[in-house]
Amino acid sequence: MDLRLPGRPWLRSRRPRRTLAAAAAVVVLAGAGTWTAVASDDAPPVRRADRVMTTGDGVRIDTSFFTAGPDGRRPAVLLGHGFGGSKEDVREQAEDLARDGYAVLTWSARGFGRSTGKIGLNDPEGEVADVSRLIDWLAGRPEVRLDKAGDPRVGIAGNSYGGAVALLGAGHDDRVDAIAPAITYFDLADALFPGGVFKKLWAGAFVTSGGGCARFEPALCAMYERVAESGVPDDRARALLEARSPSAVADRIDVPTLLMQGQTDSLFPLGQADAAARAIRANGAPVDVDWLAGGHDGGDPETDRLHGRVRAWFDRYLKGDKNADTGPAFRVTRTGGVDSTDGRAQLRGASADSYPGLAAGTRSVPLAGREQRFANPAGANPPAVSALPGIGGSGGLSQLSSLGVGVSLDFPGQHARFDSAPVARDLRVTGSPTATVRVRSTSDDAVLFAKVYDVGADGRQQVLPSQLVTPVRVEGARAGKDVRLTLPAVDHEVRKGHRLRLVLASTDLGYASPAAPATYSVALKSDLTVPTAPGVTTAAAPLPAWVVWLPVAGAALALALLLTGRRRTAAPAPDPELAGVPLQITGLSKRYARSADRYAVRELSFRVEKGQVLGLLGPNGAGKTTTLRMLMGLIRPDDGEIRVFGHAVRPGAPVLSRVGAFVEGAGFLPHLSGRENLELYWAATGRPPEDAHLDEALEIAGLGDALARAVRTYSQGMRQRLAIAQAMLGLPDLLILDEPTNGLDPPQIREMREVMIRYAAAGRTVIVSSHLLAEVEQSCTHLVVMDRGRLVQAGPVHEIIGSGDTLLVGTVTPVEEPVAEKVAALPGIASAVRTEEGLLVRLDADGTAPRLIAELVRLEVPVTSVGPHRRLEDAFLTLIGGSA
Repeated sequence: MDLRLPGRPWLRSRRPRRTLAAAAAVVVLAGAGTWTAVASDDAPPVRRADRVMTTGDGVRIDTSFFTAGPDGRRPAVLLGHGFGGSKEDVREQAEDLARDGYAVLTWSARGFGRSTGKIGLNDPEGEVADVSRLIDWLAGRPEVRLDKAGDPRVGIAGNSYGGAVALLGAGHDDRVDAIAPAITYFDLADALFPGGVFKKLWAGAFVTSGGGCARFEPALCAMYERVAESGVPDDRARALLEARSPSAVADRIDVPTLLMQGQTDSLFPLGQADAAARAIRANGAPVDVDWLAGGHDGGDPETDRLHGRVRAWFDRYLKGDKNADTGPAFRVTRTGGVDSTDGRAQLRGASADSYPGLAAGTRSVPLAGREQRFANPAGANPPAVSALPGIGGSGGLSQLSSLGVGVSLDFPGQHARFDSAPVARDLRVTGSPTATVRVRSTSDDAVLFAKVYDVGADGRQQVLPSQLVTPVRVEGARAGKDVRLTLPAVDHEVRKGHRLRLVLASTDLGYASPAAPATYSVALKSDLTVPTAPGVTTAAAPLPAWVVWLPVAGAALALALLLTGRRRTAAPAPDPELAGVPLQITGLSKRYARSADRYAVRELSFRVEKGQVLGLLGPNGAGKTTTLRMLMGLIRPDDGEIRVFGHAVRPGAPVLSRVGAFVEGAGFLPHLSGRENLELYWAATGRPPEDAHLDEALEIAGLGDALARAVRTYSQGMRQRLAIAQAMLGLPDLLILDEPTNGLDPPQIREMREVMIRYAAAGRTVIVSSHLLAEVEQSCTHLVVMDRGRLVQAGPVHEIIGSGDTLLVGTVTPVEEPVAEKVAALPGIASAVRTEEGLLVRLDADGTAPRLIAELVRLEVPVTSVGPHRRLEDAFLTLIGGSA
């Protein structure tokens, strides 16, 4: 039965299925898979099966299949992950979709997670062919609805790398019925070589997060090394990336498409989604566009809202639910100030009945300024700063930009600027401004970076919306050339009395500029044309509840005060008995947004003492990050409390001044030295310089003479130690480190371990969240293990590792899963998990080793040894039952 809606313009006849050369390879799903029931209070349990797909070229693709509810056929969803991640990153969304009536298949792309093979950047013969193989497998599952034999009803969703494979899958395989890609690219060559300029920092981040050049297909590695060395993208490089881009199959993507793109994204800006929307709509398919607040540079990812919109999109186009509310044809999230209760940006949506594109409702804004000469310095150094790719951190530099805080830097003598008059009324820019300039150069080619600032009424404060620039290579510039500039697409409000400033700089930190010195001249040839998208309207803010209840409540409160003479306290009083305890968490719970019974953290309790280095462990989705965010006062718990030195933690609580935190890296100004960066950070706190204890923090971090060097010369390990030193400023009594060893090599990890141990040695306390179990075992004194939001075990490391209730059973041959399940079901056995050596068995209060051995013999398990385990990894897997 085909549930596609009749009369829709996107309804297409089935063309003969296109095949890829590699798609004909034999597909083997190894074994019967591992089934796991995922419980969630009153929600139906989710069944998960882990399997490995083996392709004809010997690559092994790690997959997970999720279903829930009663038996029967249902639409399927393929869920891809971001670059550098794995299938575990999308597990939570997969479980939610399964509960909503979908059969969900996740997988780790080639070269990531437990999948093998070389990274091909969505090679049509590699990663895209794998998608068709996965669809083949879905077509044979009894849980999946079919449109016809071999053709399952299937949609694809994913972020970034996974979003691109959704677009490519729809272009290469006619069986795909709907897609929902997010913050992704349409043309990878245009994304990494915009305007013919090499986006060097983001390209380097790709290679680093992929594990190094050798992990990529040889052609991609050779291309990167060639372009990185020359600084100039060539035709071969562009052709290689274009072939791996959705734009290469743009005429074949003709399914309902929900495009969600980040406004705070210097990697894949809004123009990528615009190109995709225009191409897919030209094929007759429905397309909705959503500009979210976050992106690759930070900001609010709006995860819950976007997941809800994806679910509604698939309800409409996979289930055929005509009543599913898929949202407006176009929506943009706008920032409306800061919530005083938690310091987070307030977000509001604006929408339109049709997608306006990037040039709707244009308005001409005259600019003034004579022809200006400026230099491209030798070596393109020092570079101007706009975005700091990938290190914007939580909240993002662009979110700061939207709140009126600029971090851009243009050096005198290295840019030209042209200003408008103050705008007479508020001006909302929605789309890509344009302008034409005349460019001349003392060199044959010139590279310019164009940007439009919002300049305050005082003329001093200027904000670069979303921290975005447009690079452009001008060939034949020696003779002079007119250049039409298309500035980055943004959604930004320019207040009355502010000016617009067009700047053309000769350098930018994120891009490669010519190393040879040159002098550029730029003159205006046109006004600045600004799109205003008049059809996009901001939703009216709801009438605040206090307008209704404040008068009544005020009268009642006044009466109560008169009768009782009591004053309400704003926060719980300090507990003097805990004044010397760095941290005590009691009954802490946090529900997922818009959920009454699903918890990120539930009834968590533990205590941390002075001098401890505590490791916070748990698989993805265990609730570690949510716990740390509550501990740092960034979000409020729903139940329970956190006390730091006896004081209850709330957003903005004074006791948080005794807490230092390193979370998701730190953004440093690369042209400044390490010491200057730290001094600038401390000055921004407004606290006296003598309170920084800068020298003490630097001595612990152990950076030595490197402090006098520019941060751009630092290795990754040195940057991490500088970030740790920043968190140590003021010598906080409680130091929180979230994945401090990410991206470090073994010697650097050892140095980081010594930093943590030295800091705690003075009687302070360190809490570290890390996935490197061997490192935690060596650096931490105590552990807290979490799984699915709950505490599993807490205590000294040596007790958890050497716990007498856990035994390692060595076997001659690997233990099959059905046998492990039988062992786990035995009396006196709490859990049994397969390992490479055999079984990890945890005994309950009634279990004994002799009884276990007798049962193993009865079950004919080929036992070679039984003894207590000695590795943290073994203990961890046993405690969480293999859910990592």
